[in-house]
Amino acid sequence: MSTRQTAIRLPTETYDRLKQLAERTGRTTAYYIREAIEEHLEDMEDVYLAEQTLERVRRGEEDVIDAEEFWRDMED
Repeated sequence: MSTRQTAIRLPTETYDRLKQLAERTGRTTAYYIREAIEEHLEDMEDVYLAEQTLERVRRGEEDVIDAEEFWRDMED
């Protein structure tokens, strides 16, 4: 697996908590940052992409079918 490096800014309180956790567990702060991102990235993608789709629906740019039609099509 290839990796890329990035930089982030954290509020002091968040960074202090992260640093304390890393020190207490013998892991790096980078480890916990990576874990948090990997754990929540899929959920964030789902939320933000769903919000974009909802906006397209509201603007009439997406086709929408009702539940009855959906389930009827699933039976075919």
